Amino acid sequence: MHSEVSRCPACRGPLEATELTCPECQLQVRGRFGRGCRFCTLDPEQRRLLDIFLSCRGVLRDMEKVLGLSYPTVRARVDALLAALGYAPTKAELEAEQDQTVRRREILARLEAGEITAEEAASAIREISG
Repeated sequence: MHSEVSRCPACRGPLEATELTCPECQLQVRGRFGRGCRFCTLDPEQRRLLDIFLSCRGVLRDMEKVLGLSYPTVRARVDALLAALGYAPTKAELEAEQDQTVRRREILARLEAGEITAEEAASAIREISG
């Protein structure tokens, strides 16, 4: 039995369980069955990322080291994992992200206008990013 199969090999759509078999007596039950927990629907790479996330206790900087990836890449993968699990960003998170984007653009505009140096711009952007 292959437990990794969660997507159709032809169209990549989600598969649905329609038959269960008892390995002891061979009783078969047919119908439409739930997929189990939300973690069961993750693909192998997403499960690996979740495992690393948990082993690093959610510290993305530690995940960077384990995965050998940049912070923005790790953050994007964790965000995609959260979306796959059905966790949408909160309104406050979306607003904070939009605010950071606006502030970065303002800093870059000031840099382009010659109002600040590249070092000052880099420092201000680092400060925004935390």
